Amino acid sequence: MLVVHGLTKSYAGPRPRAVFADVDLDLSPGDYIAVMGESGVGKSTLLNLIAGLDSPDRGSIRLGDVELTTLDDDALTALRRERFGFVFQAFHVLPYLSVARNVALPLSLLGIAASETDARVTSVLAGVGLDGRGESMPRELSGGELQRVAIARALVHGPQLVLADEPTGNLDAETASQVLRLLRDQIKTKGAAGILVTHSHAAAQTCDRILQLTPTGLRAPPPS
Repeated sequence: MLVVHGLTKSYAGPRPRAVFADVDLDLSPGDYIAVMGESGVGKSTLLNLIAGLDSPDRGSIRLGDVELTTLDDDALTALRRERFGFVFQAFHVLPYLSVARNVALPLSLLGIAASETDARVTSVLAGVGLDGRGESMPRELSGGELQRVAIARALVHGPQLVLADEPTGNLDAETASQVLRLLRDQIKTKGAAGILVTHSHAAAQTCDRILQLTPTGLRAPPPS
């Protein structure tokens, strides 16, 4: 479903800096992996490349039948709307919209009819434990609840791939554990694949497998 091969990235400038080289990754529907690595190794850069938000120096990124590195900006934007879901450390919940309207945003961008939108939003909010909270405003929710809204928004349109970048970095340990279990369960339930970037070993343990990003590739970490 997602096949990354030979992905290489460096930053240009007066002092060019290599980030990583020859990253390979193969994910099937239902796979949920954690990517760990030292600070500055390029974990977030890897997610940006997979999402088509940045361009590699070389290598290929294929999602289903689409090779991302051949697409122009408009095609990449359309692909992200249809096939990707994103969850970040900052919740990015719009404060002036209700919970339901925040979750419905991906469906609005895709032109989904109002009746289907309402049904999907109701279903996904129930799935993340926010049944009956659709008319609440973000200011009325806790940090953990806001991240649940972000998870619902990432999954409401049925993406093939969910990218989560330190999604519990702003949460206390107990709330983070609850949110991580929820994220895993929802990705599995929806039949998507997921990549969790994290510095937390506890967070990584919620995934099916853990991979270590280094300047020379992506591989299983050494035994502890």
